[in-house]
Amino acid sequence: MNPAPFTVLVIGGSGTFGSRVCRLLAAEPGFRVVVAGRSLAKATAEVEALRSAHPAADVTAQRLDVDAGLDQALRASGAGLVIHTAGPFQGQDYRVARACIDLGMHYVDLADGRDFVSGIGSLDGPARDADVLLAAGASTVPGLSAAVVDHLAGDLATLESIDMGVTPGNRVERGASLINAILGYVGQPMPWRWDGRWTTAYGWQELRRRVLRVPGVAPVGPRWFAACDVPDLALFPARYPGTPGVAFRGGLELSVLHLGLWLLSWPVRWRLLPRLATLSPLIRGMAYLVQSLGSDRGGMFVEVVGRDAGGRHLKRCWTLIAEDGDGPVIPGVPAVILAKGLARGRIAARGARPCLDLFDLRDFNEAVAALSIHCAVAES
Repeated sequence: MNPAPFTVLVIGGSGTFGSRVCRLLAAEPGFRVVVAGRSLAKATAEVEALRSAHPAADVTAQRLDVDAGLDQALRASGAGLVIHTAGPFQGQDYRVARACIDLGMHYVDLADGRDFVSGIGSLDGPARDADVLLAAGASTVPGLSAAVVDHLAGDLATLESIDMGVTPGNRVERGASLINAILGYVGQPMPWRWDGRWTTAYGWQELRRRVLRVPGVAPVGPRWFAACDVPDLALFPARYPGTPGVAFRGGLELSVLHLGLWLLSWPVRWRLLPRLATLSPLIRGMAYLVQSLGSDRGGMFVEVVGRDAGGRHLKRCWTLIAEDGDGPVIPGVPAVILAKGLARGRIAARGARPCLDLFDLRDFNEAVAALSIHCAVAES
């Protein structure tokens, strides 16, 4: 007799990242996937697409509004795990996580909000009492970025700096929640540790230009990168020996978009303009006008500088290049890794925490092996 499937409910399951989480889970045996969101029509359309791609998949649609009838909807799903992908998480509360505690369900989200991810530990006691895991930031940051830093710095005695960045291809789909999250911190002050001290950086400033290279793959760039407010900035200095400086930047493929946003960051910083999130529909519309330009190639880099036990100064850089439009899959991969670990008993952790130490880089590499995603490590 086959064991009962492990039910995963994906909030925002028809969205940019949620739909990719559903597709990855639908391809795995032993899972029942509930595609949930405010629009039942969109969730149903996603279910039909999943069944077309994976005829044997166990997938259903469900209407769910986190602002009304949340407990009832979660209980009706019969889920063992809830994956929350409906951002932006900046400014959200923990109502979904609290509901999961009350119902004895595991909870994972794709949050990239600094305060949201850093504060999830406030629910640690109730989560342990309920014997469930609550993992915030099971996404590119801090889930994947921490796994990469752990891999690069595992044998280093001390770290001086961690420099990271992400750049999507201009043609790939960008969800409204991601754009709103970025616009929310453009020109806004944020704590930033670099050169041995805490200072203040401003969103979408601190410009850098970089080329991403992986042997055997055409390079990505040069592209501009600018400061982003992510959980890593708060979590990583205390996590690694030496209290390293930590920087994270995002980059747009088209210079006209990237530098245009940089120019807009200055009047926001000077308080001549309000937060750009208020102009989100206009800015998103302008971005969509040029979405046919550029490419579907994106990438990520994580560079650490430190010293080994013998005092030798080392620099190591992990680089990822995504092709064929596979870049938007990456933010959902850590959540899928956790879902598989919980379903198969490989993850025994309980309590509420940022997504740290729950998977390693080997798990990520295995999860993306069939995709057009190429990674390499260089040392100097």
